[in-house]
Amino acid sequence: MRFNRMLLATTLVIVALVIQVSVLARLHLPGAVPDLVLLTVVAFALVYGHVGGCLIGFGAGLLSDLAPPADHAAGRYALVLCVIGYVVGLFRPDHGRLKSATGPMAVVVAAAVGSTLLYASVGALVGDTAARHVGLAGLLFTAAVYDLLLAPFVVPGIMALARRAENDPLAETNSTKAADVSSGWLSSGTGLRIGSQRGVLRVRAARARVARAGRIKGVKRL
Repeated sequence: MRFNRMLLATTLVIVALVIQVSVLARLHLPGAVPDLVLLTVVAFALVYGHVGGCLIGFGAGLLSDLAPPADHAAGRYALVLCVIGYVVGLFRPDHGRLKSATGPMAVVVAAAVGSTLLYASVGALVGDTAARHVGLAGLLFTAAVYDLLLAPFVVPGIMALARRAENDPLAETNSTKAADVSSGWLSSGTGLRIGSQRGVLRVRAARARVARAGRIKGVKRL
């Protein structure tokens, strides 16, 4: 990944994690906690594709596993967000630009439900049965509702920042300079177009002489 991608993704993931742990988790809403980190991963995956979404999801999930108060095995949420980032990245729109809000909202709902199911499944494999006592159906419903309500305020803004970081002015300037140098080299340095340019100049000079002679003859007739 590019440095500007890594810097932006790391900064926004840390900000999202701090807000989620210090604010959203303390609201004590019924059911699941609004997953701001998941929405951040979804937004980056919709711009950077499946590879970028997978890497960002793994890093964001690992930070979530290590952030207090962590009550589960480290790497569990990293696996979940890695898979979610990869799958969401497969549905990346052209050039990372959204044409309507219906598709991203459906992706958000699917990511919320899929992450909850995958997290509960991984927990069942390691012997964590907390989801059964809380109620898996309630967790799925509340996770989808909370993330869907929060998505319009998070996903479009992060996608806009990601697209802006994707445009590298330095790379575009270097490519433009390289194109100018190559075109100048082809026109002057190689001699491939010198013959054709000389022929064109000769034709133009002959036409100018003929036109000048016609004007002079016309003056003499007067």
